[in-house]
Amino acid sequence: MKDAKKKASGFIAEFKAFALQGNVLDMAVGVVIGGAFKAIVTSLVDNVITPAIGLLMGGVNFTDLSYTVNEAEIKYGAFIQSIIDFFIIALSIFVFIKVFTKLSRKRKEAEEAPAEAPKKADDVVLLEEIRDLLKEKAKDETLV
Repeated sequence: MKDAKKKASGFIAEFKAFALQGNVLDMAVGVVIGGAFKAIVTSLVDNVITPAIGLLMGGVNFTDLSYTVNEAEIKYGAFIQSIIDFFIIALSIFVFIKVFTKLSRKRKEAEEAPAEAPKKADDVVLLEEIRDLLKEKAKDETLV
């Protein structure tokens, strides 16, 4: 009995370590947001895109497209609509990743770019020129 409890607590500890990893939590958030995003895309396809395509095709409503064989009804219109959903979701994810990658690259380049040296004040520049001239003059006098 103790051996079973020990195995169970080891399993629970292992699962807890797995579930609390950052990647798993990020993935869970992504799944939840993806589910909400799918609802938006499905609404867009059902209420905007599909009727527009139907108008272009002479008033065809995809959801009503079906083929009946004996008692079985094959609803291929719903399948066509699911394909449209998939392509819109895939395109949206592609565009999102592309924009995110571009922004991340720009931010990384900005962080890696060397900072410009602060501009020296005019009086400091003038004093440095005077110093350099005096050094050169002293060098010329020692040579003579």
